Amino acid sequence: MGVGLLYAFLCRLAGHPIIPCVFHMVTGLYCPGCGVSHMCLALLRLDFQAAFQANAAIMLLLPLGIGIAVRMAVRYVKYGTFSPTRTENGILWIMTGIFLLFGILRNFA
Repeated sequence: MGVGLLYAFLCRLAGHPIIPCVFHMVTGLYCPGCGVSHMCLALLRLDFQAAFQANAAIMLLLPLGIGIAVRMAVRYVKYGTFSPTRTENGILWIMTGIFLLFGILRNFA
């Protein structure tokens, strides 16, 4: 978390995200993760509209992903196992498919 906050601070000083997307630089296309830095900076400002515009897929999938991560962390603390349940695994695969589909479709819009 400290590294993320340091990166956010450096981005604010620079006025833009510092780490460019190599995929976008090479192909000219947007990858599914393009806009994540902008999204995180907008979330730090509590600007949810700008965060959604930066990367809609991650904004929509983030609460579900955090929920699964919390459940897995609790399970690890209680039982010592970190594996997702069958349902969580299915949800993670669906999320991955949505994320990849978003990466393809965002280049046609």
